[in-house]
Amino acid sequence: MPKMKTHSGTKKRIKITGSGMIMRGRPGTSHLAPGKTQKRVRHLRKKAMISSSDLGRIRQQIANLK
Repeated sequence: MPKMKTHSGTKKRIKITGSGMIMRGRPGTSHLAPGKTQKRVRHLRKKAMISSSDLGRIRQQIANLK
């Protein structure tokens, strides 16, 4: 059996905190910002935690990531 590889796309999009939680960036910030309110854009800058329903799938994709 070959080794499990870390999913490269997932690896670039998430960050693991010191306590082991997985953080992700919020969508909707890359373009078309003038159509959004300043408050909305400001809140989208903050990171968000991965939802519990996606946690198992994401952990499997980044199994070898420290």
